[in-house]
Amino acid sequence: MALKITAECTCCDACLLECPNEAISAGEKIYVIDPDLCTECVGFSATTRCADVCPVECCVPDEHVMESKESLLEKARRIHPDKDFSGDVPSHI
Repeated sequence: MALKITAECTCCDACLLECPNEAISAGEKIYVIDPDLCTECVGFSATTRCADVCPVECCVPDEHVMESKESLLEKARRIHPDKDFSGDVPSHI
């Protein structure tokens, strides 16, 4: 599943700088994550980078956007067609 950012967001920029897919952007009051771009860092990191660096722990799973490990990896391949994802096994989901 993709991640979302809760209302506790302080717009500190920590997550913005970590996203390999540029899925995080400024919303009206807080940062938001585009579920079409969020791969939970599959293919890039063993953990979700935004959640790892968030000082207020507001990057959480979005229960409304359920995706399998395989679909997240396929999305990463679509977003980054020049990156070799062979051998990448999403283990943190």
